[in-house]
Amino acid sequence: MSLPRQTPRREIIRKFRALGWEGPIFGRSHPFMRKGTHTVHIPNPHHQQEIGQSLLKAILHEAGISEQEWLQA
Repeated sequence: MSLPRQTPRREIIRKFRALGWEGPIFGRSHPFMRKGTHTVHIPNPHHQQEIGQSLLKAILHEAGISEQEWLQA
């Protein structure tokens, strides 16, 4: 099983929370999720557009979350 081609922003936030992250916290230009001292920026909402697979992979890599861990959340 692999990541979907498109993921709604709300689903990304829900899964981050399920994995123990706090947020979204609104900072300067982009909101971010926080877990301990680690932060990961997430895209701003743009008319409910979904987040593409490549951007999601980059966000997960930055957060240290594997695709399998993400899919199970």
